[in-house]
Amino acid sequence: MAAIRNIVILTGAGISAESGIDTFRGAGGLWENHRVEDVATPEAFERDPDLVLRFYDMRRAAIQTREPNAAHTALARLDREWRGNLLIVTQNVDDLHERGGARRVLHMHGEHLNAWCTACDARSRWTGPLIDRPPCPVCGAPALRPDIVWFGEMPYRMEEIYDALRAADLFVSIGTSGAVYPAAGFVRNARDLGAATLELNLERSQGSGWFDASRLGPATELVPAWVDELLG
Repeated sequence: MAAIRNIVILTGAGISAESGIDTFRGAGGLWENHRVEDVATPEAFERDPDLVLRFYDMRRAAIQTREPNAAHTALARLDREWRGNLLIVTQNVDDLHERGGARRVLHMHGEHLNAWCTACDARSRWTGPLIDRPPCPVCGAPALRPDIVWFGEMPYRMEEIYDALRAADLFVSIGTSGAVYPAAGFVRNARDLGAATLELNLERSQGSGWFDASRLGPATELVPAWVDELLG
């Protein structure tokens, strides 16, 4: 481990599943009994904004009842104690990494507890419902939507992510399906630039073959053990 200084960690739905947050897409392509196309695209929001807002209002309320698990708190410990560069890139839109204590976190797909004003482009912390079209805290316009990257939209802060991957000595993927791009391609970016790669997942992902090593099991067991090993 002496050669490792810069670490990029990608986390996906599997790390929050043990806190009771459903993975994004279950069997049959449904998400909480909704087709993804009905609740997670700009076209869906334009077609039926009430459906989309109610859906995200429910999820926003639900995640505030969940708690970080041992995987989140282990990564927070790594964040506190790792003296090199560290970036936790999460596909998750919950705030469990932050509530677990991590600070070096980047939400590439947005955050449930933010609202985005499409009138003035401001993003505001938001914990309540949006269905009643409340005014933007910045400009007053009734133009708030969930600050979530929907299918067909560009993930956030990609240049920052690729800069971190270019500098990484180690890339670790935790609880991801390996099916959603561009995140699914990060392991190949890291490998091509000479980083070691490790997968921690409940089962082999679609991208397992790209990793130097895969460890299979629950995140709440694998992540604390790996952090203990890394910090030595």
